[in-house]
Amino acid sequence: MAGENIIKVLLVEDNPGDVLLLQELFKEVTTVVVKLMPVERLYEAVNYLTNETFDVILLDLSLPDSQGLQTFVIAHNQAKATPIIVLTGTNDETLATSAMQQGAQDYLVKGQVTGDLLVRSMRYAIERQRADNALRQSEERFRVALKNSPIFVYNQDKDLRYTWVYNPPFGLTIEKILGKQDLDIISVEDAQHLIAIKHGVLTTGIGTREEVSITIKDTTRYYDLTVEPLRNETQEIVGVTCASIDISERQAALRDRKLAEEKIREQAALLDVTTDAICVRDLNNQIIFWNKGAETLYGWQATEAWGKNASELLDDEPSPEIEAALLQAISKGKWQGELTKLTKMNKEVLVASRWSLVCDEQGKPKSILTVDTDITEKKHLEAQLFRAQRLESIGTLASGIAHDLNNILTPILAGAQLLPLKFPNADERTRHLLEILEINARRGADLVKQVLSFARGVEGKHITLQLKHIIVEMAKILKETFPKSIEISTNLPQNLWMVSGDSTQLHQVLMNLCVNARDAMSNGGTLSISAENMLIDANYARMNLEAKEGPYIVITVSDTGVGIPKEMLDRIFEPFFTTKDVGQGTGLGLSTVLGIVKSHGGFVNVYSEPESVTSFKVYLPAVGGIETRSPENLPPKTGHGELILVVDDEAAIQEITITSLEAHNYKILVASDGIEAIALYAQNRDKISAVLMDIMLPSLDGLTAMRTLQKINPQVRIIASSGLMSENKLSAVAAIGVNTFLSKPYTVNELLLSLQKVLSKVN
Repeated sequence: MAGENIIKVLLVEDNPGDVLLLQELFKEVTTVVVKLMPVERLYEAVNYLTNETFDVILLDLSLPDSQGLQTFVIAHNQAKATPIIVLTGTNDETLATSAMQQGAQDYLVKGQVTGDLLVRSMRYAIERQRADNALRQSEERFRVALKNSPIFVYNQDKDLRYTWVYNPPFGLTIEKILGKQDLDIISVEDAQHLIAIKHGVLTTGIGTREEVSITIKDTTRYYDLTVEPLRNETQEIVGVTCASIDISERQAALRDRKLAEEKIREQAALLDVTTDAICVRDLNNQIIFWNKGAETLYGWQATEAWGKNASELLDDEPSPEIEAALLQAISKGKWQGELTKLTKMNKEVLVASRWSLVCDEQGKPKSILTVDTDITEKKHLEAQLFRAQRLESIGTLASGIAHDLNNILTPILAGAQLLPLKFPNADERTRHLLEILEINARRGADLVKQVLSFARGVEGKHITLQLKHIIVEMAKILKETFPKSIEISTNLPQNLWMVSGDSTQLHQVLMNLCVNARDAMSNGGTLSISAENMLIDANYARMNLEAKEGPYIVITVSDTGVGIPKEMLDRIFEPFFTTKDVGQGTGLGLSTVLGIVKSHGGFVNVYSEPESVTSFKVYLPAVGGIETRSPENLPPKTGHGELILVVDDEAAIQEITITSLEAHNYKILVASDGIEAIALYAQNRDKISAVLMDIMLPSLDGLTAMRTLQKINPQVRIIASSGLMSENKLSAVAAIGVNTFLSKPYTVNELLLSLQKVLSKVN
């Protein structure tokens, strides 16, 4: 059609009256525009059809130059794709019927035609002609496709006799098959199998697909057979239509592959006893063998892994390392290295992987054998060990510096406290300068203590205490001092266990962690503090070098801030390492936390994701017993003329200690090393009330000197002093019976209280 509402019509009619009548009828029609081309003779119509196309032809079979059915045949041969409607008189309907049998789309009886009937007839003829053309084209495409296809297609009636055949196999011809049954063509056994399949389709009306084998002249071929019911216009089953394709080569390849797989499985059966994950993949990376060790390591059962792409099964995304390993294994025959794989539960595991190329008898590569050993835990422990060794090295360096700084700060701090006593009438500016001197000396001493707490831990006054009280008190302080944009939340169980520790130091641990969390949430967020009881078992202790079996209390401080980059996590506990701007942090906060926690027998873990939650978990050993409270410090008392032996190799410390004690009514003897101390004590053993001795002395170390003094007088009262009170030294001092320690730098009050403590003991 020229358009949806335009019909181009060739009218072949020699009667002017009929032409005029049809023209008038077309004018009455409003739903379509008809372009009418009238001609009186057949030869004129043929000429038009040679050069032009029409949507429909209205053809009178009685024309001056042609009569009867011959008129239709000539017009139809000239324009087979154009629908023809025959115009006939009332007495010529038999002739019109014959024309329709030859291919006419419709006929109209003159005198009985209306405009609407004429248009409907033309539209019907056009649509029917289109359908016929489409069917012919489809049949032609189907014929061409079948001609170039290896598929054997055929129809059988209800008696399973062949009624239509295309592409017969085995060199058979269509003539030898038509009208025959399967029993007439193939062996009885094969025929009975086919008959059973086809009878099932005839009975149920449901198609089926099966693989079958057919033997003709001692040659067996395998076919993929599809059988569907064949129905007539009333949907009654009148037979079956079948299609079969030769899959003999595919079956042979499949058998060979199965034999190869079976051989591999037989050879690898003994490998199931190993804990290593053993996998065999073909050159397309498809898994063809998967042992028990692989099931255990990766979580995928063998039946789930077979046939899967190894990279898709074990890798989150395409990996350059895997591709490089695959290429090297194929080109060089082997590869080994460390790879990160994913388990079925989406957990990352690190494996030591060895790849070997497997070849067939002709030396052609056919598969790759991989052996994976789980080294996740080993690498985790190695990382912990390297980190501990690095921190220990830094701590050793820091402790040496701190020891010297303590010796420098001790006389400065003591002098800053004594000078106001020596000069009570000093002017206000001088007193202010002395206050500044003392304050800054204390700040320096506190800074050194932080370094020491990281390096060797700080020995505090450990008592049995309940952490819940410290956390509640801390939360109150934080709510009052932190910005309102930060929400503080706590989660504390009622039955929280007790710990043995120094409340001031543990308070400092929590405060340092909370301040860091605040700094990470400049735009606000949530700071959470929680505590829980945890029983660490042997498996956990084996995975964490610092953990021991037993009960622990875990304090978790979490924030919703910016997170810590992965590359910085291993360095955050190093002293003086900080990500803050210059002047906003010393880098000692977390190193102090680590030192204090270690001095309490615990350890710290941190978990962080960029732009997400950061959690610090502090693990402290739990103890039994009830909570105790530390006694309040009593104000120091002056002496009563007792003689004190001060042993220290630093002249400044000697001088300031003498001045401090003499100002509080004590008498002093001074020794610069262990040998001199022993000599003085031997001469004045009945007069000396107590000995203040530095542990690190030249000539003869403090521990040896203390043992010698105890041999001279088993009741000797000794105060051990050092700028570096390591755990080993404290244990060694305690082992010889000296239980009073004084850390440098010390205040006058701390010195006097230590003397009161040892002098008040009853020997």
